[in-house]
Amino acid sequence: MTEKILILDFGSQYTMLIGRRVRELNVYCEIVPYDKAHYDASVRGVIFSGSPSSVRSEGAPQADLEAIPAGIPVLGICYGAQWLAWKAGGSVEQSDGREYGRASLSVEDASDPLMKGVKASSLAWMSHGDTITRLPEGFHSIASTPSVSNAAFRVDGKPVWGIQFHAEVHHTEEGRRVLENFVRGICGCKGEWTPANFIEATVKSLRETLGNDNVVLGLSGGVDSSVAALLLHEAIGPRLHCIFVDSGLLRKDEFDSVLASYMGMGLNVRGVLAADRFLGDLAGVTEPEAKRKIVGRDFVEVFNAEAEKIENVRWLAQGTIYPDVIESSAVPGASATIKSHHNVGGLPKDMKLKVVEPLRLLFKDEVRRVGKALGLAPEILGRHPFPGPGLSIRVLGEVTPEKVAILQEADAVFIDALHREGLYDKVWQAGAILLPIKSVGVMGDERTYENCVALRAVTSVDGMTADWARLPYDFLASVSDAIIRKVKGVNRVVYDICSKPPATIEWE
Repeated sequence: MTEKILILDFGSQYTMLIGRRVRELNVYCEIVPYDKAHYDASVRGVIFSGSPSSVRSEGAPQADLEAIPAGIPVLGICYGAQWLAWKAGGSVEQSDGREYGRASLSVEDASDPLMKGVKASSLAWMSHGDTITRLPEGFHSIASTPSVSNAAFRVDGKPVWGIQFHAEVHHTEEGRRVLENFVRGICGCKGEWTPANFIEATVKSLRETLGNDNVVLGLSGGVDSSVAALLLHEAIGPRLHCIFVDSGLLRKDEFDSVLASYMGMGLNVRGVLAADRFLGDLAGVTEPEAKRKIVGRDFVEVFNAEAEKIENVRWLAQGTIYPDVIESSAVPGASATIKSHHNVGGLPKDMKLKVVEPLRLLFKDEVRRVGKALGLAPEILGRHPFPGPGLSIRVLGEVTPEKVAILQEADAVFIDALHREGLYDKVWQAGAILLPIKSVGVMGDERTYENCVALRAVTSVDGMTADWARLPYDFLASVSDAIIRKVKGVNRVVYDICSKPPATIEWE
């Protein structure tokens, strides 16, 4: 990597969004815990994220400023800005009222490079309980709001800036320009992080790393594993051995249809029937995290067993992407792991194969752009994300073959209707969830006591945040009616109208 921006994560809910915004400028960036930063020759700038902590609190997270090479530009956002001011002797105090939401930002120094081309007045997004009440000596304000006198500042004679608003949030009207001024203007990044360059660099790296070894890759039918397969196929050709496992937890008829599409792509792929094993190991298990670990373990063990049939297999390839990596690692004292991903959290320590993850640096929207550049079929490229543990985490509570069959039928009705009504591509992810409850109903002249299904559909860009999809009432009514008529064992359908946060996209 010839150039990159390093983002030091202090635990903000917006840290991932900072990374995405930088990547949208075609500049590579890495997000690292604030106490794990490493500065190599490719680092062109450093961004300090926000944090739920207060700089005034004992044990507040602190970066090692002395470790940052001289002359490397620094931009502190929210907590990052407050910490820079506090560290230099400024005053940071609790706000009279929590400063949250839109605020009118006024530029005070239009000649400053961070404010180049920024409108004199615009809306910016605030989210902090503390505020900088006095800048240190040698600092000067370059922007303000009616309630925040030091909304942005510059350190005299040094490439150090701070902003107390969130430039990464789309509510901040001039946020992209501010970040572009820092990344492209101040840091001098050329913006060479493109799908074509990523493919070229990744294929070269894979060839060097893998040598003449064979690689086994578990395909899921989703975008991530499919793009990973095409990258590896580009690098090593038939030495990539793809395995598509029927865990019994896929959508209805998905195993046969997806296997056929992979063969049509020219991939070296074999199908493995393992539903009895997965469902057997899940019997009696109700805790969501335990389900994820069991499914992850079984996948790896199936891969090991299949790999033993192929000579010179040394590597297990996975479609792990950047949000999987970040969400599965906590910032000490600041943020907490929400859940483990089976790609990164369920691998056994005694696994026989080394792991290669060609998409580990990419966000979901970047994966799609790379897939398009590689010529991935549109029907796979546009496929909704599907959880690695499959339907095991959409059957709430204990997983049984009977429950999976009910869910597959209900899910098929929902997804088929989305396609038929032209709504599938307007939704980022959708699926049905089988709830661990039964309810009373009336069918004909008889009383029923059967299962309840929840429908979930969200709009999003990369899954880090999501809003519930406002599907038409008439559409939901027809889907509900179809599920109850066609799926034996279901007499009630509900629709999930929670966003992420506070909820997650999946229920488990």
